[in-house]
Amino acid sequence: MKDNNIILDKSFEFAVKIVKLYKYLCEYKREYVLSKQLLRSGTSIGANINEAQAGQSKSDFSAKMSIASKEARETKYWIDLLIKTEYLDVNDENLKFLVNDIDELIKILTSIVKSSQRDGNV
Repeated sequence: MKDNNIILDKSFEFAVKIVKLYKYLCEYKREYVLSKQLLRSGTSIGANINEAQAGQSKSDFSAKMSIASKEARETKYWIDLLIKTEYLDVNDENLKFLVNDIDELIKILTSIVKSSQRDGNV
């Protein structure tokens, strides 16, 4: 991406992985319902972070980042559900990287949201 913004870059790369996972789930596992939810929430993270960068105010920024944080948590839920229902293999190395990525995004976004609330931006 551009501007050397870590959260923008990480969320964009994560969205690319989610799109590829969605394609895999549809094509090879013939799973369309849960994977569509995963696609929606997993790509929404970066979209909201991107929108936050153009926030009209500090509270607008904080609100968009808060939505991104919620979408990240929802994405983690769908990944966990796909693992538990055996659509995804918990031992797959690519999946381990994906789980690590979403955990990292959740931590970063939680920190950003808490920081902006502490600073009185909401």
